[in-house]
Amino acid sequence: MIVEQLRGFEKALARVPPLRMLKALPETGGFAVRTLARQRTSRLPDGLPDTRLTPSLLAHVALDEAILTTVMGPERFPRRADYERVGAELAAARELFDRRGWLADPRSYHSDPPPLTRVQVGGGWAHRLRYERLVWESGFEPRAEEPGADRWLGYQSNRLAGAWMLRHPGDEPRPWLVCLHGFGMGYAFMDFPAFHAAHLHRDLGLNLIGPTLPLHGRRKVAHMSGDQFLGFDLVNTVHGLAQAVWDVRRVLNWLREVQAAPAIGLYGVSLGAYTAALVAGFEPDLALVLAGIPVSDFPSMFRSQSPPPIVRRAVEHGILGGPAEDVHRVVSPLAVEPAVPLERRFIFAGLADRMSHPRQAHALWQHWGRPRIRWYPGNHVGYLWSSTVTAFVDEVLVGSALARPGDSVQRERVPADG
Repeated sequence: MIVEQLRGFEKALARVPPLRMLKALPETGGFAVRTLARQRTSRLPDGLPDTRLTPSLLAHVALDEAILTTVMGPERFPRRADYERVGAELAAARELFDRRGWLADPRSYHSDPPPLTRVQVGGGWAHRLRYERLVWESGFEPRAEEPGADRWLGYQSNRLAGAWMLRHPGDEPRPWLVCLHGFGMGYAFMDFPAFHAAHLHRDLGLNLIGPTLPLHGRRKVAHMSGDQFLGFDLVNTVHGLAQAVWDVRRVLNWLREVQAAPAIGLYGVSLGAYTAALVAGFEPDLALVLAGIPVSDFPSMFRSQSPPPIVRRAVEHGILGGPAEDVHRVVSPLAVEPAVPLERRFIFAGLADRMSHPRQAHALWQHWGRPRIRWYPGNHVGYLWSSTVTAFVDEVLVGSALARPGDSVQRERVPADG
């Protein structure tokens, strides 16, 4: 009786977004208890540092948990009919992908995109930075026989790709850094702080470009940026990641062929880090690939962040526990060998990250051959104010000869809208 009353109270709490944040407190307490118990009974995998519980660390955990409980509300939970539909899509996709040989060779699932030649240029302001805004036809289409292809093609606003750009004036060729944003972002006013764009552009002398990932920013099809990209429609995530790789590779080609870029680096955070790690399997000439607070396995993340009843039903309907994991191989950085040399791969991650668990970064680190990695005692967004991460990013960029610290840079002039 008491258990049922508690469950009823929890469900009622979950229907009110501000009150849902209160669940962060018991979740944070659970994290502390599990950490203490684990420290007494077992060791972490090699290369994954231990977590020292401090008031600051627990505050970071509570912030992540508050964000998760707010975003992952009942309105985003699957309905009864969704389980059968998604399960059927994944089963059909697994059969098709296996028959075509894509599961055995995930790289063969991806087609080489055509060169990007026609780009519309506008402009805007964000955080006292004048930037150029690029728009072009993405040209990506899932194969007609792929499950969910018609649904994906129905997202009309997603057919236009875009990017913000900060470039220095003059004819002198400069290195470029491609910045890939996280989930829910895709606007210059959000992306600039996420990458400390003013610092990278002005102080390190870099040209920057930030492609908008599918279904994000102006490409979104729902109220929330990225809402249909990451959700229960797991086939959507496959199409989204495939299109992200397509769009980013077209940008890289445009930088090389049209902008005459002498060197190009790739820097992604969260979802953008996943995308960067995947692109690294196709572009060997990148000066560096930096994966910040990376996700590396979406089915496992979905399992860890979903309430137990949803996980149980997802397994019962043939979604998790095989089908989703198999289908996602074609867009998994853990299933594709990196083409970028080991010395050009870098990672940073938070030890208190509750959105992209440290094990996600650890898995990518292992698959990448254990490149340089920097751990910081913070949560998912804690890298923004971490001096450890800022110093590491600068060190990576300067060490790769991509950046030029102390460069005296004039404010750039860019075209106005239109």
